[in-house]
Amino acid sequence: MLRLRISNERRGRCGTDSPGLPALSYLSTETGFSLIEILIALVIGLVSTLAIMQLFSLSAGQKAAISGSGDAQTNGALALYSLERDIRQAGYGASALNLLGCKLQVTTSSGTTLTLSALAPVTINHPDIPAGDTNTDTLLVMYGSDNGTAEGDGILAPSTSPSYTVKAPTAFAVNDRVIALPVTRPSPCILVLGRVYGKSNNFPNVTGWASGMINGTLFNLGQAPRILAYAIRGGNLTVCDFLTNNCGDTNASGDSTFWVPIVNGIVGLRAQYGRDTSTTMDGVVDRYDQSVASPTTTPAVSSVQCGWARVSAVRIALAARAGQRATTAVTATAPTWAGSTASAGNSTTPASVATPFNLSALTDWQHYRYKVFETVVPIRNIILLGVQTGC
Repeated sequence: MLRLRISNERRGRCGTDSPGLPALSYLSTETGFSLIEILIALVIGLVSTLAIMQLFSLSAGQKAAISGSGDAQTNGALALYSLERDIRQAGYGASALNLLGCKLQVTTSSGTTLTLSALAPVTINHPDIPAGDTNTDTLLVMYGSDNGTAEGDGILAPSTSPSYTVKAPTAFAVNDRVIALPVTRPSPCILVLGRVYGKSNNFPNVTGWASGMINGTLFNLGQAPRILAYAIRGGNLTVCDFLTNNCGDTNASGDSTFWVPIVNGIVGLRAQYGRDTSTTMDGVVDRYDQSVASPTTTPAVSSVQCGWARVSAVRIALAARAGQRATTAVTATAPTWAGSTASAGNSTTPASVATPFNLSALTDWQHYRYKVFETVVPIRNIILLGVQTGC
């Protein structure tokens, strides 16, 4: 602020200007802000800072939500691919009708011998698998790796321990895993997954050799068969191989060396069999549920075998959870899938039993977003069996 001040340098004795002396003037400056101006500036600055911080917080939240949704999308797709890939191979090399439903004795790579209660391409909630996270299903998938025939190789003559006399001995190599099945299905049916450890006169020497196999069948599952147990544990999709570890050991259900996490952020797994429930088997899926019972009252063959022969597909669903927890509830109800509700079905649509997702056991489950992945996987090695007479 500039002010002009005019002063008299010399005044007369009476206080008047002295004659002949001009009046002198000069400029002086006074700088600074008043207290009110400072307070107004502070308020404006604080308001601007608050607006910027709110915008940043909103942007960061949106970015986290988008990133979390992207993670759920990726994790769910990977998990579904892993399950679908194995289920499509289920039963390869060991899907013959007389094998279905038999108990199978296996020896893990660590030397532990155990017996699985049922042999099938895919089993939902197998009794030998410890339960996963609350309200989730488990899967057991079995398949071989050999390039030979799925019908197995015929055993020609009474065999002498430890070898089997087979039609095509060259089809067997050392370290192949094999199952010997007598011509008449035993009752109870308990089979052994043996190993070819050598050859005698070109015939395979097999661990677990058994007598009485003439006219029976020797199934070759190759050198790398898989008996894989899938379960949701600790919010992760995990897998355990019965040929490596005793997956049925309840004390090891939390051991990551047994149950290896393969995809994280998966909190739900639901599965249903696609079954033919017609009185006379026609190979068409009529119902989705978790049962394997044969609908026939007096089947020509075992009802257990017929039950498994009628399971030609598996319907599965996975719930993937975003990693970012929202400050408020963003999910009011559990995610849904095709098997969440029951339906009577009709001539073109299979009936369905309700097997919904239930996330209530998860802490703050409503503060997360979810993505559901589902599909129907045909079990092609059962489909190849065709319609079984008497089932």
